[in-house]
Amino acid sequence: MKNIFSLIALATFTFSCETTTKKETAETEDQEIAMNYESFGDEITEDKAMTKEAMIEKFSNLKPGDTVPVKFTTGVKEVCASKGCWMLLDMGEDEAMVKFKDYGFFMPKDIAGAAVIVEGLAFVEEMSIDDQRHYAEDAGKKIEEVMGITEPKRTLSVVSNGVLLHRE
Repeated sequence: MKNIFSLIALATFTFSCETTTKKETAETEDQEIAMNYESFGDEITEDKAMTKEAMIEKFSNLKPGDTVPVKFTTGVKEVCASKGCWMLLDMGEDEAMVKFKDYGFFMPKDIAGAAVIVEGLAFVEEMSIDDQRHYAEDAGKKIEEVMGITEPKRTLSVVSNGVLLHRE
């Protein structure tokens, strides 16, 4: 009888240690994700994020008026110098203009070169001369550069509901 009680106690102790270890490991992984990324807007995860190359391919298949939900990773080229209300993302030979849903959040102004994961709705549009000049002024471009904008431009755009900013 003593042996049965000893065996039950040993099994209980073993299983409780194993459960604690699994729980601690899961908590550590969650902390690592939280430490590696700073979240803006809606809470999103890095799961199922497309590569920059896959996103470039998706943009190439869009026509003005098309809208598609996306989540992808790429680098930040530029951020609105005024208040962080938009970002330009690296799309290879091109760039994507990212604005934030309902102006519900803004990005830090000093993150050029950082990696991000962006979730939202992607589309292609023709940006007017006035809008291009406005964004150039926001970016702190010289007046000569701003006035040098003389034609509408096909732009890759995203209205983002959430962004993960990679922090090291």
